[in-house]
Amino acid sequence: MGILSWLILGLVAGYLGKMIHPGEEGGGWLMTMLLGVAGAALGGAVSTLLGLGDATGLDLWSIIIATAGSVLVLMIYYRIKGRRQA
Repeated sequence: MGILSWLILGLVAGYLGKMIHPGEEGGGWLMTMLLGVAGAALGGAVSTLLGLGDATGLDLWSIIIATAGSVLVLMIYYRIKGRRQA
């Protein structure tokens, strides 16, 4: 999968991840894209370890995996952010 595909997948997955797990992180489209790319990497690694496949293109399964990874990244981010404020 090329760089442009990763960026598009990241933007879509990051947007969906923010819609599923909303918060006040802001950041605009660039941070959304980075969130999605990180989510795709994390989701792909976890799903590969579980034997469910990986994020290999711009298909529905890759978007689902990347979105799940994005939600996981957001959950980790909020957990760490919450501990620092306490």
